[in-house]
Amino acid sequence: MTARLELRGVARRYGETVALHGVDLCVEAGEYCVLLGPSGCGKTTLLNILGGFVDPTAGAVLIGGRDMTRTPPEKRPTTTVFQDYALFPHMSLRDNVAFGLRMRGVGRGPRHARAEAMLDLVGLPGAGARRPAALSGGQRQRVALARALAVEPDVLLLDEPLGALDLNLRRAMQAELKAIQRRVGATFVHVTHDQEEAMAIADRIVVMNAGRIEDEGPPERVYRRPRTRFAAAFLGETTFLEAVARGGAFDTPLGPLALPHPAPEGARVTLSLRPEHVGVGDGLSLGRGEVIETVFQGVHRRVRCAMAAAPGVELLALLPVGADAQVGDVLDLTLDAPHVAVLTED
Repeated sequence: MTARLELRGVARRYGETVALHGVDLCVEAGEYCVLLGPSGCGKTTLLNILGGFVDPTAGAVLIGGRDMTRTPPEKRPTTTVFQDYALFPHMSLRDNVAFGLRMRGVGRGPRHARAEAMLDLVGLPGAGARRPAALSGGQRQRVALARALAVEPDVLLLDEPLGALDLNLRRAMQAELKAIQRRVGATFVHVTHDQEEAMAIADRIVVMNAGRIEDEGPPERVYRRPRTRFAAAFLGETTFLEAVARGGAFDTPLGPLALPHPAPEGARVTLSLRPEHVGVGDGLSLGRGEVIETVFQGVHRRVRCAMAAAPGVELLALLPVGADAQVGDVLDLTLDAPHVAVLTED
C-alpha cells in the first residue's frame, strides 16, 4: 500500500494564465512530501493533477511506474483529504468512513469492521455510532483521514487539511499525521502554506513559486542550504547581504567576511543570515548595531539592529530571553559563520 510518484514536465494553463511550468518531481514510495508555497503558486493545482481532478496541459503523471495522466480519480490508487473534510452529516462516523468501501461493493460486515479499525487508528475508538455534528474540528479531521485510509490507497493527498484548526490543535495533529503515515506506510503528499507545519512533518519539502519548483529536498537541507533566494526567504526569517567573493573571503556592506564556503573569485553571491545565527557571543564579528526593535518571544528575544558600518542595513538576531537589549542599545553582533547560506543564483 505505497507507490512512487513521478511528474514529468507537467504543465497546466488556464487560457493565457500558466499555473504550472513543466514541473519535474519524484516522490519515493513511503515518503511524506509537503508542497509548500504562497497562495497561487500552483501547489493545489499540482495536487489536483495527481488526484486526477485536473488534466495537465502537457506532461505525464506516473504512479507506481504506471502512466495515470488520463486516468479518472476513481480508478487511481489515490484518495484525497480536503480542507473542509466533506463528511456526510446524516451518516454515522462508521458509515462515513466506510463510504468508499461501500461504493466499491464491499459487504456491510467487512466494511464496518474496516471502518472501526480505521477510527481506532486515528484515535477515535468506539466512536462509530456518533455523528459529525458532535465532533470538534480536530475529530472531524481524523474521521476524514480514516475515510481516506479505509480504501487502502497507495498515495494519500492532503489539501491543507489542518488549515481550519487552531494553533495548538494544529500542532497536535501534525504529530498525529506523521505517526499515522509511518504506521500505514503510504506515500503522503500534503499541501500547505505554513512553513512550521512543513518542517514538522515532511521527509521532503517542495518549495513552489509562480508555478515552478524553487527547491526540494529534506527539510534541514532546504532550510540551511536553500538553492534560491525565494526558498530562503519563504522558509523562515533571514537577512540577505549582497557580496562578492574576493581573496578567500566575501566583500559585503559590513566589510569582508571570511566564511567556510568557497566561491569562484569575483563571483557575485547573496548571503543568507538566519537570525538564530546572529548574536552577541563568540563568532565572526559583524560590527556594532543599534537596537531599533525588540520583541519578547518566550524562548528568545528577537531584536532588529541598524548596522553602524552600513547605513540602511538591518540585521535580525535571536538573543537569550535574559538578554537586556532595549531600543537604543548598541550591540557588538557576531555570526555563526558555518551556518551562513551562500546563494549563487536567484
